[in-house]
Amino acid sequence: MNAGSVGSAVTASTGAGETPEVPAGRVGLAVRGLRVVYDGFVAADDVSFDVQPGESFGIVGESGSGKSTVLRALCGLAPRAAGEVHLVGSEAAPGSRAWRRQVQMVFQDPYGSLHPRQTVDRILAEPLAIHGLRDAEARIERALADVGLADGFRFRYPHQLSGGQRQRVAVARALILEPPVLLLDEPTSALDASVQAEVLNLLDALRVRRGLTYVMVSHDLAVVTHLCSRLMVMRAGRVVEQVTSGDLAARRAQADYTRELMEASLGFRRVAV
Repeated sequence: MNAGSVGSAVTASTGAGETPEVPAGRVGLAVRGLRVVYDGFVAADDVSFDVQPGESFGIVGESGSGKSTVLRALCGLAPRAAGEVHLVGSEAAPGSRAWRRQVQMVFQDPYGSLHPRQTVDRILAEPLAIHGLRDAEARIERALADVGLADGFRFRYPHQLSGGQRQRVAVARALILEPPVLLLDEPTSALDASVQAEVLNLLDALRVRRGLTYVMVSHDLAVVTHLCSRLMVMRAGRVVEQVTSGDLAARRAQADYTRELMEASLGFRRVAV
């Protein structure tokens, strides 16, 4: 999906780059010198950025740039070889039970992130049981309503849902613990263009209504600039530059690599012969 298709398909109530008024007690992120190494391979090196409470922050780059690795390090799924990660407005320590409750992740593939032999009800009930939260019935009903799914979806299996419905369930699972921070790992890339627009609109509305903080990874500049006010560009595990969505719209990027990504996001162009 190129920039033009997103621009025409996505019609959220808030525009790209709009940051809501954040209720007291919301949480941001501070990352300093993050380094992730797998068996001697440096997947992310000296990555630093800040995300304000209630802000939507994007990380973009080509496949293998390290952007998803950064998200996985934030939620404890990738080892941190160096660097510091803090929640701004919370004392939860990285990797702790409190951290896992406050920082939740929506994965890229809704086909693979939901257990095929569990109903939606059980998928949503599991994190509540793990964290010892009561009122499961009310929480599950509220989570489904928040993502636009009727109660009739509650006892279906993932194979009985469309791709967009599966991703809505994945969002509901991330939200059911009521975390202030969501990590979004290319949450629309496995969906077709029209469904991508629906899910982006949903995420934007949830952020504004709940005052959530987002960190979103994507290789599609059009998608991430719709949802995010600021972006960090990565290549080969390192930060290239940070820009605002307004900078990209005005083509004010400084780095050659960022300008190459902007050209690529315009899609196919026929060359005159």
